[in-house]
Amino acid sequence: MRYFQFLSEARQHDIFFKRPGAMHLMTSRHVLAHALGATLYMPATRQDIADMLLSQKYEALCSVVFCLEDAIGDQEVEMAEQNLVVQLAKLSDKLTHTPETAEQIPLLFIRVRSPKQLLKMADLLSPSLRLLTGFVFPKCSIHNAKDYLDSLKQASAQTKTTLYGMPILETPHLLEKETRYTVLSELKHIMLNDEEYILNIRIGATDLCGLYGIRRDRDTTIYEIRLIADLITDIINYFGRSFVVSGAVWEHFGPARKEQKPFIRALSKGGELSLSEFDDVQGLLKETRLDVANGIHGKTVIHPTHLKPVQSMYVVTKEEYLDALSILEHADGTVGVMKSAFSNKMNETKPHYRWAEHILIKSDIYGVFHENRSYIDILTESEAAYAEHLGTYGG
Repeated sequence: MRYFQFLSEARQHDIFFKRPGAMHLMTSRHVLAHALGATLYMPATRQDIADMLLSQKYEALCSVVFCLEDAIGDQEVEMAEQNLVVQLAKLSDKLTHTPETAEQIPLLFIRVRSPKQLLKMADLLSPSLRLLTGFVFPKCSIHNAKDYLDSLKQASAQTKTTLYGMPILETPHLLEKETRYTVLSELKHIMLNDEEYILNIRIGATDLCGLYGIRRDRDTTIYEIRLIADLITDIINYFGRSFVVSGAVWEHFGPARKEQKPFIRALSKGGELSLSEFDDVQGLLKETRLDVANGIHGKTVIHPTHLKPVQSMYVVTKEEYLDALSILEHADGTVGVMKSAFSNKMNETKPHYRWAEHILIKSDIYGVFHENRSYIDILTESEAAYAEHLGTYGG
């Protein structure tokens, strides 16, 4: 799995100072935790899962969660379980006969409803279980976190490999101030005991907003919903030193666009989307930028049109990359502070060391832009190519 493979060789050379690297199931947990990008959720009832993955229907897809929880009805659970068994068996069979295809398959996860269902799916999937990177734990709390992790370890032993867990923090006791800090402390203790099995911590903003009857519109980022922003701050504070924390889902998407020219021209003028019909993309980009600024890596998405905007924001700038290299190269104690390569800021080896480490991890995963390139080049390229395919993009 490699980011931005949909770009031609020529365009990759033109856009990237350092190209994205390859990721796979055996990549170290610490690196893989940063490598999920925009994680697409889809209902496990979809009948085309195997074909969708094999045909690369969504060319930017690098991590996907098949949902057995809120994305399906309570009466669909058994059918969805059986469908996943069939779909993953079909995928497994194809990969056995054409192993080179595995390089194009994204990281796969299943969101289960309970620890009991996790064990059930491990038994049902049997040999296909090896295709999974792990399981997602919805509504993870002090009452079920240990059971989730114990079930995960049992499933890992079954496959003789490590399956990772991704707890979603979205329960009332986390949001209510009367219980928040006790719950956060207990959850952190549980997670640290099995740290090697936790890929990242995810924030369930939709469920949390719903507790208070709040729903943000396309002009409002999650950081402007003060009730949730306050909790996000605490989650980062408790978990951000030991785990990767992933960002909240963006709920909005626009209608399919038949005419691409206005979008391309809007992108090309100064770097921001200005047309009201694309406010959903503008809001998503703004929220993703704030995720990055607040130390959050990765984002849950519910529509394939969100993949490229989110992931294009994770590419490291050349300025960040050179600063990070300089900081780590001078971390031997010979110097404490130095001027940046772009001569526009102060780099300090001790305070900026962890930041520099994160930047270099991201540079290996998402690549580094040339000095005069940005996320706009990726979005413009992908939209232009799509428009040309439709026969709508002209001079």
